[in-house]
Amino acid sequence: MTSNTQLEINDLTTDAFTAYGWMLGKPMPDGHGVPLYSNTATDFWQEHLFNTGAGGDAELLWVNYRSQSAEVASLEKHLLTQQAIVPLTGEIVQVVARSAADGSPDLATLAAFRVPQGQGVCMRPGCWHATRVAGAEVTCLMLTRRSTTVDLIQHLTTDARASESAIAAIPARELALPQDEAGAA
Repeated sequence: MTSNTQLEINDLTTDAFTAYGWMLGKPMPDGHGVPLYSNTATDFWQEHLFNTGAGGDAELLWVNYRSQSAEVASLEKHLLTQQAIVPLTGEIVQVVARSAADGSPDLATLAAFRVPQGQGVCMRPGCWHATRVAGAEVTCLMLTRRSTTVDLIQHLTTDARASESAIAAIPARELALPQDEAGAA
């Protein structure tokens, strides 16, 4: 059953996302100690120092998101590692919430962000999240911890208990999609 509470979708900004992690894909910085290089052919700079947690190996995943459901009734979190996601072929909506003192989703902090193609987010360990698309499938690049991926796959495909992730049901919330997108959801 869907709640009457609609969840507005916010534009992604550094300040708006800071409670959940880091916005990726900001303009090139002016320096100030940030390693960068720029010439007429290329620009590159340090965007974020990714932390997998103690003893973790970083892993790049290719992820296809297809869920167009405007209803959000469960959230997932990773306990040990940050998780970065960058949409490559379209826009995603990233729903996030901080953890309450008992580790459950703090629904008072529930928020949704429009993440444009070519930008991204990096969520802190313990950040609850769900991902939606407004239209067709969107392929994303994800950076996570190798053992967390294996642990989550085992949990989702068998009755094994997850030890590096958690999934929790929440009272359903409806994403406030614009009218042209709501018909696709």
